[in-house]
Amino acid sequence: MPDPPGGSRTTVTADHQEILVPEADAGSRVDAALARLLEVSRSAVAQWCSDGRVRRGGLPLAKSDRVHAGDRVDVDVPDPEDRHRVIPEAVDGMGILLDDEDFVVVDKPVGVAAHPSPGWVGPTVVGALAAAGYRISTSGAPERVGIVHRLDVGTSGAMVVAKTEPAYTALKRAFKERTVDKVYHAVVQGLPEPLQGTIDAPIGRHPHHEWRFAVMDGGRDSVTHYEVLEAFGRASLVEVHLETGRTHQIRVHFSALRHPCAGDLTYGADPRLAAELGLTRQWLHAHRLGFAHPVTGEPVSVTSPYPVDLAYALMALTNGLV
Repeated sequence: MPDPPGGSRTTVTADHQEILVPEADAGSRVDAALARLLEVSRSAVAQWCSDGRVRRGGLPLAKSDRVHAGDRVDVDVPDPEDRHRVIPEAVDGMGILLDDEDFVVVDKPVGVAAHPSPGWVGPTVVGALAAAGYRISTSGAPERVGIVHRLDVGTSGAMVVAKTEPAYTALKRAFKERTVDKVYHAVVQGLPEPLQGTIDAPIGRHPHHEWRFAVMDGGRDSVTHYEVLEAFGRASLVEVHLETGRTHQIRVHFSALRHPCAGDLTYGADPRLAAELGLTRQWLHAHRLGFAHPVTGEPVSVTSPYPVDLAYALMALTNGLV
């Protein structure tokens, strides 16, 4: 059967796919073309390239190689059950703040995701716990075992993971019903006024930037309570209590107030101040978690100290070095 004009043809056998590159993708990078044709993320294709799963004429392709109209590209797509499977991998700097029979509270470092996801090829909390021999609740999706809430890759601090099924159910309910006290510390640019207040503004996905969010009509209900702990002139240390838990909520809300988190270049922070403070990410830390024990009901409170990079930046502000 002839190929459709300007179209692509995909031949699938088990987990093998043969892609005929259409005219529309001529000259595109391998990761961009296959991401569109297979409806997956570019990062996922990049990982497949690194694993030797993408070939042309029997030779492996790199993610940045270019394809041409009529190229036949062979792709060995990972089994759906294996695409996001948890790979045990030790994570330097990830500590344990509280190890209970029913849950564990980890001190998540920056650069670590909560769990595997499409396109993410870095370390994860569940992978680190698996490598350390922790028994985690099997509730939830296979790649999210035990995960009852998440922290952004670029945010450090306290994160609780369920070990048992009853704990998973109880903690998921607690986060959904907003009975968990989630306390963050952030250094934001300038001085928010009033010094104590509530930001109640809906958040949705940014219409023009795929990986950003914004305050917008029709967004999801989002409520942030804050209090300025210390003012330094160019920046302020604030304590934040989250009532809701939207993606990038604190970063988006303070950016909307024109007081972005220091170092948060994605949401409008001053790159010069970030450089002076030695920041390569937003100054944002999940400082404390408070919740009822999922089995006994007793109050639990766990505090995470500032990591080295955030402590250095705060010291620089405190001592007037910037």
